[in-house]
Amino acid sequence: MNTVQRFFRRYIFSAAGIVILFFLLNCMLIFIVLSLWFFCEGKEGNFSIAELSGYISETGEGIEIAPQGKEMLEDSRVWAMLLDESGQVIWEEGLPKELPKQYSLSQVATFSRWYLEDWPVNVWERQDGLLVAGFEKNSIVKYSYTMRTSYLRLLFVSGFLIFLGNFILMLLLFLGSIRRLEKSAGPILTGIQQMAGGKPCHLEEKGELAEINASLNQASAFLQKKDGTRAQWIRGVSHDIRTPLSMILGYASELEEMPDLSVEARNQAGIIRRQGQRIKALVDNLNLSTKLAYSIPSIHKKNLAPAELARQVISDILNEGLSGQYRIEFLETGQEPEAFFKGDPFLLRRMLENLIRNSILHNPAGCQILVSVDMQKSFCCFVVQDKGQGVSSKALKELNQENYLPAEPEAVGEEDHGLGLRIVKQIVRLHNGNIEFSQTTPHGLTVKIFLQNR
Repeated sequence: MNTVQRFFRRYIFSAAGIVILFFLLNCMLIFIVLSLWFFCEGKEGNFSIAELSGYISETGEGIEIAPQGKEMLEDSRVWAMLLDESGQVIWEEGLPKELPKQYSLSQVATFSRWYLEDWPVNVWERQDGLLVAGFEKNSIVKYSYTMRTSYLRLLFVSGFLIFLGNFILMLLLFLGSIRRLEKSAGPILTGIQQMAGGKPCHLEEKGELAEINASLNQASAFLQKKDGTRAQWIRGVSHDIRTPLSMILGYASELEEMPDLSVEARNQAGIIRRQGQRIKALVDNLNLSTKLAYSIPSIHKKNLAPAELARQVISDILNEGLSGQYRIEFLETGQEPEAFFKGDPFLLRRMLENLIRNSILHNPAGCQILVSVDMQKSFCCFVVQDKGQGVSSKALKELNQENYLPAEPEAVGEEDHGLGLRIVKQIVRLHNGNIEFSQTTPHGLTVKIFLQNR
């Protein structure tokens, strides 16, 4: 799963989480509202006729109500009456004058479930009769509805299925919208990734985001043209500089070896030759880095002996007249020292040469350099370790980043661990290998390169 797919998967999961959270929050709010209604009504609005009945008692003088009961009736604006078995009012408190004092069984049955002449009433059965409490008109709504149990069960099941169906439909519509967005925006994000990696991209200029696709195609074409022009210019400069540079190196070598010249003149010729060689190495590295970065690199893998390759590189550097301040040692280890490794000889030679020269270049006061090769059946490990001044922790962290390529060709400085290491990382990437940078104890730089033997 690439980055674009992970982005949309995270977007879908986060959106689904938002929908679920929204649903749970609404359920919680509904529960809070119902709870508040229940407690508020129970405390302030619900009149308890059972509690009222407890305050009504029969004494020797007749039926009386306690002061607490009267206070309840006054606070809730409720009137009350007590009917005997024949429907006769035997006690009342605040009974409206327009209401009768005698009720038939049919009237009692009617107002028990409905209204008593527009007064909503509650009834409570007592041993001495039927207690009736009446509330203000239009203060309470009474509604009686009878339903079969099977129909009520069907109603609940249907309601749940309708809710579930709506939720699933909403989720499907949302996922469909995300899918359409992924189809439109996915190629754009992929194209941006390709352009960031230096690869060309071409998107179909159709759909809702056709203008963005066209803009990306134009940007990709412009970058490719720019890279091609830059690569062509570097190749042209490299070609044009070779002939005069070769003449400078040749004449400087001759002057350096002339016995007729003074020692100072021969030393100056030696300086010219060495600086010319540095310029030649820099031009070669620049040309190779440009080829690896802006062209389709051709890698020619052959069977080679890693130890022999490392010895040749060290020998060539020593034969150039390396200063005595530097000491290069070679170490060969591994379970399969005589085994062959499959790789590009030219690129691997340049990789080791750049690592060694990098240690020489950034340690002008001299240092010890150890080159080792560890050959195993499944992999080969090249190690170049110096005991020089090393690099800072920040630079070391950047060098170990997978996609970090130090020093772009147009920004190479003498003090940078730059173009040489850039080429090294490019070569390791072409061979599908890994590279690790670490500090040498007590000081210096250690570079380990692991290449699969396949």
